[in-house]
Amino acid sequence: MAEGARVSVPTTLNVGSLDLLHPERYRGGPETRERAKRLMDAYVALGCRPTWTCAPYQLSARPELGEQIAWAESNAIVFANSVLGARTNRYGDFVDVAAAIVGRVPDTGLHRNEGRRGEIVFRLDGVPERLLADDVLYPVLGYLVGHEAGALVPVLVGLPVETGEDRLKALGAAAASSGSVALFHAVGVTPEASTLEDALHGLPPARTVEVTPALLRRARDSLTTTEDGRLGAVSLGTPHASVAELERIAALLGELPRPRVPVYVSTSRDVLARAPALPGVEVVVDTCTYVTPILGRLDGAVMTDSAKWAYYAPGNLGVEVVFGSLEECLRSAAAGGVRRVPELWADA
Repeated sequence: MAEGARVSVPTTLNVGSLDLLHPERYRGGPETRERAKRLMDAYVALGCRPTWTCAPYQLSARPELGEQIAWAESNAIVFANSVLGARTNRYGDFVDVAAAIVGRVPDTGLHRNEGRRGEIVFRLDGVPERLLADDVLYPVLGYLVGHEAGALVPVLVGLPVETGEDRLKALGAAAASSGSVALFHAVGVTPEASTLEDALHGLPPARTVEVTPALLRRARDSLTTTEDGRLGAVSLGTPHASVAELERIAALLGELPRPRVPVYVSTSRDVLARAPALPGVEVVVDTCTYVTPILGRLDGAVMTDSAKWAYYAPGNLGVEVVFGSLEECLRSAAAGGVRRVPELWADA
């Protein structure tokens, strides 16, 4: 930057370590705060857009089918490749900045047709229809897919054709956390998988996994680290919540008593500008609660509906985590302790 470097292509920014709209929520030390601010300012000085979101695909301008891009946030990578059909490898920090400056990436991996072939098939024939219709399935399924696939390209057979972007976002984010998944195909749902044969490029898979209720329950249970019913906080919005997700949170809050523990919702400033009011909730922008010290003193576990948050927060923050559906999270917040909805997994 001091030598005049500037980005040569449109460049959005992933989350930083500070919520610049609510700086009082940062609970780290002053030296770390200053360094975080300097880094965020440096990116803007390079000509990057100060979007500060891990979900740039929720912005009005986003990559198109077949477009070559260079992204470094794991959930954004898998969403761009899988749902939008754009093309990016998993680029680490500073490699992505170099790509933005020179406007080039290596012509390899997921940028090429052959690198996008499905390699491992997940069949959902045994998953109950009621569970397929519930949001809670998708982060759990993604966690299972990532754990089994590793760095292979998964192909899912049996997802409802109407599966929406928020569910695909949750699935991909979890798969990119528990594994190194950067692309998945869902037959009849994602743009490069009209058929199973298309997704596999006409070749046989290396392996086929039958997704059973037992496997899903095991994956779900792996996302909870404690059986203690004490609840310290609820954290939602990892990856950053969309307008539709914030609307659902607002609707549920309107049906429940005011939360008795802190409820944090992470989203982008762009989405926040179009979102409904969320009474009783601390909205976090520009960052995420599992990467920077924002949560207050906890007397109990943190409950979340995000497999990604549940996967990373114990190591990053040293907290106990309880995974649940969005409804379970907000009912628990209203009760001040962990509350389950037993029928959610009753037939699974």
